Amino acid sequence: MNTNGTVSVDLIYFHNAKELYAPSGLTPATQQAVGADLRACFAEESISIPAGERRNVPTGVGIEPRVPGIAGFVYSRSGLGAKVGLTVAQGVGIIDPDYRGEITIYMLNTSTSTQTITRGERIAQLVMQPYLTPAFQEVEALRPTERGHGGYGHTGDK
Repeated sequence: MNTNGTVSVDLIYFHNAKELYAPSGLTPATQQAVGADLRACFAEESISIPAGERRNVPTGVGIEPRVPGIAGFVYSRSGLGAKVGLTVAQGVGIIDPDYRGEITIYMLNTSTSTQTITRGERIAQLVMQPYLTPAFQEVEALRPTERGHGGYGHTGDK
């Protein structure tokens, strides 16, 4: 990672998607924005997602982080989720650093009516984040804590 908070990431466009990201390319919208908006890139002018259903939406881009320990994380766009109910289906998508294909996003329609996505529409955000690779070690027991085996709702009513 550079001292200015940037990280080098190679970018490739699929399916003539470069025009969808013009003129600035895949970049955050403002200087202090964290995520870069991913756009819908399909052959049709638009697609519909019925209420409660999912649809796999290609973005037309692929990435390769150039720094070890960095991966891409795909988050819902807050406005799209709050206003019309379209969210990233699995909550957060992970783009592993060794994945070289096109980023596609399963969009979930959480609203009560069919929603339409148009070609080029901003559908999600790509955030580059550090990650840690766990080195799991089998043990006979885990150390005790105050919570112990308490599950959902164990720490309070709210």
